[in-house]
Amino acid sequence: MNPLIDNLGPLVQALGTTLLMAVVAGIGSIVLGVLITIARVSPIPILRTAAFLYVQFFINVPLLALLLLAVFALPDAGLLLPLTPTAIIVLTVYEAAYVAEAVRSGVNTVPVGQVEAARALGFTLAKTLRLVVVPQALRAVVQPIGNVMIALAMNTALAAAVGVVELTAEVNKVNLVAAQPILIFSSAGLVYMAIALTIGLAAGWVERKVAIAR
Repeated sequence: MNPLIDNLGPLVQALGTTLLMAVVAGIGSIVLGVLITIARVSPIPILRTAAFLYVQFFINVPLLALLLLAVFALPDAGLLLPLTPTAIIVLTVYEAAYVAEAVRSGVNTVPVGQVEAARALGFTLAKTLRLVVVPQALRAVVQPIGNVMIALAMNTALAAAVGVVELTAEVNKVNLVAAQPILIFSSAGLVYMAIALTIGLAAGWVERKVAIAR
């Protein structure tokens, strides 16, 4: 008997959990990452400092350590959430730091003279970002953000370490019973590869659309 076919239902459900975490955390990290970038280029020193410290903290702390902290330590502080939402929140705040760095690199491609000209014309920070910076930076950040989203999709596997029943956790469970690691884990690897390729192709499509729009 094929253990993958025999356990198709639980595997599909676990894959759904993986995709749910990737999509929700992906959207959340992009939104939060953009806000962090805005804070980093803000003329307000305290916002710039807070955003800098946020990025430095999350890019220098292992994701697994954050997951363990959130799942096992926060309940002692009275913050108790289901495992999957907890993992999504941790993935969001963690990947947002990398999104912020990607977006900031795109912002840095915009000539300083254009920003200064916008300010000289009386543009507010929000208007400068919307009309001058973002349209030019968008093309430069599509692929880097796509790479961050691929890393995020792969990082969902770490949620298995804290009890989230996603794809990696389920295939490991199936393998413990079937004892066919080559078949089972190779198949899981192909699924993750398909997810990564899909994200990469989507990022390439968006990049081409942005290039045409310009």
